[in-house]
Amino acid sequence: MLHPTPTKVLLATTLQPLVVQLSGSLAHGAKLIAQCLEEEPTPQKMTTFEQALSALLREVGRRIMAWVLNHMEPECPEAMPSRLWLQGQAYRRRRKHRTTIATLFGPVGVWRRLYEPVAPRLRAIHPLELRLGIEGGLATPALAARVGGWAADHTQRQVLELLWHDHGVHWSCTTLRKLLGRLRIGMGAHRQAAQVDQVVRWLHQARASTGRFQPTLAVGRDGVNVPLRHGEWKEGATATVSVLDRRGKRLGTVYLGQMPEAGQPTLTAQLTALIQDILRYVESQGLRLVYISDDGYHPSDYYHTVLKKMSDPRRPWRTLEWLRIIDYYHTCLYIQQLAEALFGPSPKGRVWAKPMRKHLKTQSDGITRVLQSASALRRQHGLWGKAQVYDQAYAYLHKRTHWMRYRHYCSQRLPIGSGITEAACKIVFTQRLKRSGMSWTIAGGQVILDLRVIWLSGVWDEVHQRYLASKPMPVTQADMAKGVQQGQQAA
Repeated sequence: MLHPTPTKVLLATTLQPLVVQLSGSLAHGAKLIAQCLEEEPTPQKMTTFEQALSALLREVGRRIMAWVLNHMEPECPEAMPSRLWLQGQAYRRRRKHRTTIATLFGPVGVWRRLYEPVAPRLRAIHPLELRLGIEGGLATPALAARVGGWAADHTQRQVLELLWHDHGVHWSCTTLRKLLGRLRIGMGAHRQAAQVDQVVRWLHQARASTGRFQPTLAVGRDGVNVPLRHGEWKEGATATVSVLDRRGKRLGTVYLGQMPEAGQPTLTAQLTALIQDILRYVESQGLRLVYISDDGYHPSDYYHTVLKKMSDPRRPWRTLEWLRIIDYYHTCLYIQQLAEALFGPSPKGRVWAKPMRKHLKTQSDGITRVLQSASALRRQHGLWGKAQVYDQAYAYLHKRTHWMRYRHYCSQRLPIGSGITEAACKIVFTQRLKRSGMSWTIAGGQVILDLRVIWLSGVWDEVHQRYLASKPMPVTQADMAKGVQQGQQAA
């Protein structure tokens, strides 16, 4: 607490104005209760009573917040330290300034003391805001976290409407974007550590489960087109890391997302770092490592250039063994291409493709049977469609047969479809960034994606708490001397 006066003395000497304010609210509340009990109850009257009571309680909370925030620093300047240090820089005490801070109960006016930097070209600070964790000088940590969670799943207009309806806070789009940008920078730095802890917990849970097989760590990545400003569409990227228990049941998934970027190096670096950190905490030899995706350029390149060469973080001399699986449903699309090339638009193509898809999934040599059947039909009856389409589909399947052993995968309770990653394209990107009429800048979209993957991964509260704990705090000269003394004693 910044105020040097003992709490009991402070409450006894300055609490009376607050008590007077609250007594008026209490009298109003008693009047509402009496009115509700005296009248004949109806749905309309109950609604009116509940809404009035909610507004009253919010106003009580707002007044208490205003009183608390304005009594955390003493009125007398001499009661505050003449100088403070923040991250090695000195700041000198100046006068108080008023600002408006948004809280869960509504906006409150707060007087807080300014400290200006001794060195040139640095910004002044308000120690009270730093100690309270006020986000961007705009909102309390609790409200900022709520707004960030809303923005991860709602449009800008919806967030502003929720702020006004639920908290009586009226912000502009610029103010909202400023807060989200600050929140994204602060929370994004702790996203990976929280995701690692989450996946490690799932892996421990998977190892404790019952079943015939080892737990599975399944990784996938995919691309999705994103609407950008000026009518452009470019490919963004998403990645998933999932844990399956000994029976093949998915326990959970963490997500990554990146706006369009040439070569997708950021997503590659984030996914690689996430996998390596997970395997530093968990023994890889007790896991089945699976990479499941379609065979697009970026997913395939990631497997060949990163995963195949990845060393075990616990045993750097040993290369990890990843099982690659080509998405079953993506493979079925190429079977459909073969059918269209062999039979044209006639129903015969659908009749042929249906058992081929079944063979692919239920026969140990399913992909070989599909290719043999297609070759025989071409020799016997020729092609009704384009030879180029047939050759492309046949070559795709023939080249990747060793990654299409779907019957074996099913018998081992391994995933055969990249549904988790395909769903990530929908829930990470489509449901938030591709609504009607939306278009994005790269920077603006990335702010939302960074917040959204934290929310979807189920680590929002943990990441926010880590972020609050990591914020730098101003210290006095006495605090610095005490820290040096403790360091010398420890040495």
